[in-house]
Amino acid sequence: MDDDELLVCPRCATMHGLDERFCPDCGMPLTYQSPARDEATERQARARKIKPQYTEGDLVRVATGRNQAEADFISNLLLEEGVPSLVRRSRGFDVPDMLAAGPRDVLVPLSGEATAREVLLQVELHDSSASSPGPRPAKLFAGLLAGVALVGLIVWVGSLVSS
Repeated sequence: MDDDELLVCPRCATMHGLDERFCPDCGMPLTYQSPARDEATERQARARKIKPQYTEGDLVRVATGRNQAEADFISNLLLEEGVPSLVRRSRGFDVPDMLAAGPRDVLVPLSGEATAREVLLQVELHDSSASSPGPRPAKLFAGLLAGVALVGLIVWVGSLVSS
């Protein structure tokens, strides 16, 4: 077999014949070997880092970067742990797409959410707004009741003073 007639796995870099479509070891689709280059491309190197168990489920926001550079930094931190991620512009921010300014959401598949949050907690970059459900209803009701009582007291004192 010539080098031109081989397929290679982008994750584990094992060589296979043309009769194979997927790598029997890791299940990745095989690609044609490029005889001109021995080094893996950046895309292939990133694909080798992703752990398959973290690729299942819907996308969940785990962090928000203040700009494109910060979001890419978070994404690369997650990739080092094998968690794939997607960076997208946060909703409601009105800046042209060509600019790197503006907040970006970092999304990961549901199966990698726990690992991603653990990694981000270690470097203190987690999105606390994504995991906190907001104020407790009892606390909110107590605050509202206290506010109504205070307004009632002011109205009552005002009516006593004016009469």
